[in-house]
Amino acid sequence: MLDELEHQIIALYSKGMTTRDIQEILSEMYGFDVSPSLISKITDRILPRIEEWLNRPLKDKYFLIWIDCLFYKIREEGQVKSKAVYVAIGLDLEGYKEILGFWTNGSESSRFWVKVLNDLKARGIRDVFIFSIDGLKGLKKAIESVFPQVDIQRCVVH
Repeated sequence: MLDELEHQIIALYSKGMTTRDIQEILSEMYGFDVSPSLISKITDRILPRIEEWLNRPLKDKYFLIWIDCLFYKIREEGQVKSKAVYVAIGLDLEGYKEILGFWTNGSESSRFWVKVLNDLKARGIRDVFIFSIDGLKGLKKAIESVFPQVDIQRCVVH
């Protein structure tokens, strides 16, 4: 039962729910109370694994990397705020897709994309054949400043 409970807590936590939200849902679902300290202990155990995954070494070459920014709303200090999540997905030379990472910021900017791209490079990426991007102003120059030989293609969805 504890393993199932841990999985439920981790799933709810990964969706951005607060300790109080998790407590309420578990009480409704299972009919028993879970202490905030137990929820915190469980979520604190996964944070190092998440950090390790976010900083893992990457392959040196990718055929294609898609980059885009998603926006979501969070409740922070009693206010609802919008946050930007930068996402990079790579297609390796064997044809496998991989989430390379995600980063958060208050808004989307080409300046922050440079930080993201430098992080990808620091984690081992040396060559990318194609970047697929949206129409963010300055994004093409940001990519070329980190990966000068890459081809850049506008995503057909954008």
